[in-house]
Amino acid sequence: MPTAINLPSVKAYLLDLQDRICRELEIEDGGGKFTEDNWTRAEGGGGRSRILAEGVVFEKAGVSFSHVHGTTLPPSATAHRPELVGKPWQALGVSLVLHPLNPYVPTSHMNVRFFVADRDGANPVWWFGGGFDLTPYYGFEEDCVHWHRVARDAVTPFGDDLYPAWKKGCDDYFYLKHRAEPRGIGGLFFDDFNALGFERSYAAFRAVGDAYLPAYLPIVARRKAAPYGDRERDFQLYRRGRYVEFNLVWDRGTHFGLQTGGRTESILMSLPPLVTFKYNYTPGPGTPEARLHDIFLKPQNWADLS
Repeated sequence: MPTAINLPSVKAYLLDLQDRICRELEIEDGGGKFTEDNWTRAEGGGGRSRILAEGVVFEKAGVSFSHVHGTTLPPSATAHRPELVGKPWQALGVSLVLHPLNPYVPTSHMNVRFFVADRDGANPVWWFGGGFDLTPYYGFEEDCVHWHRVARDAVTPFGDDLYPAWKKGCDDYFYLKHRAEPRGIGGLFFDDFNALGFERSYAAFRAVGDAYLPAYLPIVARRKAAPYGDRERDFQLYRRGRYVEFNLVWDRGTHFGLQTGGRTESILMSLPPLVTFKYNYTPGPGTPEARLHDIFLKPQNWADLS
C-alpha cells in the first residue's frame, strides 16, 4: 500500500508560511510593501513570487512559493537516484532571501521544500528538505548565539542528533569550494529527510519553517538603526559578491530550477540588487572587516557559547 502523503496539507502550510513571513517582514521594515507576481510553468505548475524593493530596512526581499510537476527530472536530481528516471514528480516549497540595506544587518536565506516522485505508485519516493542560514558582514557573537540556539531548540524535540547533523550539513553545503571559505555562519540544512515517517518528518519540517522569523527578526531589530558609512557599505557590496558566486556556481536549487525550465526571474530573485567585485582584495589586519573572516567565517559551536 502506498505511503500516506498529505500533499494538500503541505501546500496549505507553505502558502500560509509565505503569508506570515511577508506580513512580519513588512511590519519590521516599516515602509516597504511586497508586490506579488503569479506565474505558470509550461511543463506543469507555477507559483507566486513576492518582492519588496527599496524598503526602509530591506534593500531587497524576495519570498517565493512554487509548486511544479513534470515527468522527466533533470540530471541534478537523478545523478544519485537513477530509479527516478522517467517517474512523474512534484516539488513544492517556499524560498526567501533578504538583503538588508544596513551592513550591520546580516543577509539571510531560508528554504523549505517537499519532493515526491511516483506519488500514486506502490512505492512513492518522497522527502523533505531545507533549512536557514545567516550571512553577516560584520559579526556579533550574541547574534550568532541567538541564531543557532533558535535553530537547535526548533529541531531537538525530534531527536538530539538532528541539530548537530543539520548544522554540519549547513556548514558543508554553504561553502565556496573555489574560495575555500564558508558563505556565512551557517544554521540548518537538511535534504532527503524522511527518517521519521511522513507525519513526524512533516512536523520537523514545519518546526524549521516556523523558527525562521524568531531566529532572524530579533537580530534585525538590534542592528537596523546602527550608524554606518561608505566604508561599511563598500564592504557589504564586496561580500555580496560571494553570495552571487555561491548561488550561481554551487547552489543545487538554482541548478534544479534552471534545468527543469523554471521561471528565471523567480529562481534568480535571490541575487542582491547591488554588488561589487574587487580584484584580489584583502581586509587590513585587525580591522572589523578582517574579523569577519578570522572569527566568524569559521564553523563554531555557537549554540553552546555563554
